[in-house]
Amino acid sequence: MSKKLSGKVAIVTGGSKGIGSSIADHLAREGAAVVVNYATSKEGADRVVAEIVKNGGKAIAIQANMSKPSEVQRLFSDTIKAFKKLDILVNNAGIYEFAPIEEVTPEHFHKQFDLNVLGPLLASKEAVKHFGESGGSIINLSSVVSTGSVPNAAVYSATKGAVNAITRSLASELGPRKIRVNAVAPGMVETEGTHSQGITESDFRKQVQSQTPLGRIGKPEDVAPTVVFLASDDASWITGETFFISGGMR
Repeated sequence: MSKKLSGKVAIVTGGSKGIGSSIADHLAREGAAVVVNYATSKEGADRVVAEIVKNGGKAIAIQANMSKPSEVQRLFSDTIKAFKKLDILVNNAGIYEFAPIEEVTPEHFHKQFDLNVLGPLLASKEAVKHFGESGGSIINLSSVVSTGSVPNAAVYSATKGAVNAITRSLASELGPRKIRVNAVAPGMVETEGTHSQGITESDFRKQVQSQTPLGRIGKPEDVAPTVVFLASDDASWITGETFFISGGMR
């Protein structure tokens, strides 16, 4: 049986852990050669690459801080050196810090906006240089907080609202070049990050779970298949959309 992404090349930013690692794995299972980008977690990225290769896929790890233009440019030039082309960009790298309004500072703001908003813009700018005549697919990672009302998350929610706006705007701008731009907006997902921040065992998690129609928080593998779909020809007439992957919580 032919795979949906055979012959395609994908970059997954922030692919060393959590949702990003699952996306990288799922893209590879469908035949894509995958560049697993990481900022600091080389060990995690190497582990994701090793797992993909073990399962018969193609993958390499490339370090780059997605908020720094020179490093973003190097990520894409190294990708082209390795795989000669690019078809899919998944803008997954991101950071979240919750803080009440009294604790919002320029540093808190710029740390999140530089990676969560500037990062996808810089990556998309490079991707459009390298997509071929057949176009490409950009998938941005948003969040349910982009439209929900979560306390202590004004800055983080703002970054994800910006991601939704960027998705719609770039879809209009790049459509004539056969480049589709969509987003996925996960609900709460159990990852290394939610564990390390104590969210997984918190009252906040219990509250979210109780408000979720399907009665549980997500796993990375709940999100990845939608990214595969959006990257594939199955979604060839879909652009400018944000898909909520949240167990029904909005």
